[in-house]
Amino acid sequence: MRSPDDLPPDNHVHTHWSWDTADSSTMRRACERAVQLGLPAIAFTEHLDFTVWDPDDRATDEGLVERHASRHAEIDVAGYFAELAEVRDRFPELRIWSGVETGEPHLFATSVAAYLRDAPVDRVLGSLHSLAQDGRLYGVGHLLWDDAEGTMRRYLGELVDMIESSDVFQVLAHVDFPRRYWPGGTHRYVEKTYEEEYRAVFRALAATGRALEVNTSSPLASVDQVRWFHEEGGEAVSFGSDAHQPTAVGRHFELAVDVVEAAGFRPGRDRFDFWRR
Repeated sequence: MRSPDDLPPDNHVHTHWSWDTADSSTMRRACERAVQLGLPAIAFTEHLDFTVWDPDDRATDEGLVERHASRHAEIDVAGYFAELAEVRDRFPELRIWSGVETGEPHLFATSVAAYLRDAPVDRVLGSLHSLAQDGRLYGVGHLLWDDAEGTMRRYLGELVDMIESSDVFQVLAHVDFPRRYWPGGTHRYVEKTYEEEYRAVFRALAATGRALEVNTSSPLASVDQVRWFHEEGGEAVSFGSDAHQPTAVGRHFELAVDVVEAAGFRPGRDRFDFWRR
């Protein structure tokens, strides 16, 4: 078993300030869990999604008018930063970062920039949760049932576009997010089928010097997948539980560390850094 000193920061955690997370998921409870596990740091990366967007956003240019069946809601910025200040005082032994998880940032560049101008944060994750169809953004889980393989290939292609046309995020989150909702169960998903598309994503990401997230709420990436990133020139790996409840903070990090290490990455300059090649 690894020493707690070997565990990295959890760079992807949600609390009740995210629209899809229960009121009981507080920063205090998440920090208590991080301290219990011996994590050096935690980042509260709440969902930054848009149901109404700026006329200058690419989403407008592409004719998108709404999100399908949306429950998305805005972040209460004042409440978020007040609770952040409280836990920073309460847990001096834990480095606590502010953050957002930007959904489809390439489609909402103007809206994201306006948010971050008023509420700058330490960590920005880039995520793709939805794809466009008939003027709407649909969650990828909705699209998989009609054409799983085609949707997955389209998804990975859209990630390349997102990386190449948005520089706002530091970390690419859950590279194979649709896998969570794979028809018939995640065990039916065959990673190798999409190796060429994964490698295209990893080449694009490596060219920017940004980090790839190993997400431990998703079915855990294989050593092969993380090695593809290494082989395509990837420089840095971030670890994220994508926790939506405090008990999930740092979940499966020991196994994730083993995967990343076997793929050729090592701890960075200090315990707070990304892992690096």
